[in-house]
Amino acid sequence: MKSELKILGGSSNEELLERICAYVNVSPTSVELSRFSDGEINFRIGETVRGHDVFVIQSTSTPVNDNFMELLIMIDALKRASANSIAVVMPYYGYARQDRKAKGRDPITAKLVANLLTVAGATRVLTVDLHAEQIQGFFDIPVDNLQAFPVFFKALKKYETFDKEKTVIVAPDVGAVKRARKIAEKFGVPMAILDKRRPKDNVAEALHVIGEVDGMTAIMFDDIIDTARTLVAGANLLKKHGAKKIISCATHGIFSGEALKILDDSPIDHVYVTDTIYHESLPEKISVVSIAPLLGEAIMRIRKNLSVSILFR
Repeated sequence: MKSELKILGGSSNEELLERICAYVNVSPTSVELSRFSDGEINFRIGETVRGHDVFVIQSTSTPVNDNFMELLIMIDALKRASANSIAVVMPYYGYARQDRKAKGRDPITAKLVANLLTVAGATRVLTVDLHAEQIQGFFDIPVDNLQAFPVFFKALKKYETFDKEKTVIVAPDVGAVKRARKIAEKFGVPMAILDKRRPKDNVAEALHVIGEVDGMTAIMFDDIIDTARTLVAGANLLKKHGAKKIISCATHGIFSGEALKILDDSPIDHVYVTDTIYHESLPEKISVVSIAPLLGEAIMRIRKNLSVSILFR
């Protein structure tokens, strides 16, 4: 029997699953996902996967633990149903910010997540813009960390008008420099860096701007918008230093707490995020660009044993 491509998903992002399947031109594999009266997850695969290559689409976004448990149960079901390979597509990798011991007695939860996925039966992992690239080394199976910058590049070219002489790409902190440099090179514009300190979790203070932003359109690039306080602190600093227009691009829009209100009241003119995390509705200031073509292309390349890294050259 020839190995077929099967794509299925959990409840975290059903719209993204549909978009990926449409791009790859396959129908989503039939599954039943429900809960018992005590809250336990019940999962059944509605068709054979024996000997087939399966891709499971599931972001571990809010509710993080429910979505992650769903994912582990799906992997286990596929392994017991004799799938040939089980590639886990986690557009958003939850717990990625707990990648090291920042202080004594801290857990390294990103490593625990890697262990659980591997033990459950995953044979490969695809994710997008990992918060810390070294998380790839937490796995003993192949990990493809896709980069969202080509998606933002196309969106900005389509929806925004730029004068190269008056545009600057801004890294909101030192950790985002590598990501910002790639997009700056792609646009052929200069780069600036925000110097900030983080006195405690989810709190950041922007202190200095390294680079020229006066009279410029400043495009901030980051991987995550969570509470939005860090982003807005950076935007306020850019405005103080004379930035004429501020655009923000972030791969994962978590938007926890009052993030949407904070963004709406901020000096940021427009925010672009991808659909790695599903939101039913967002303010007019926020646009969602789909990551589905990038994930779909990566899935087809993996299936055909072709290079994935060529997508970012």
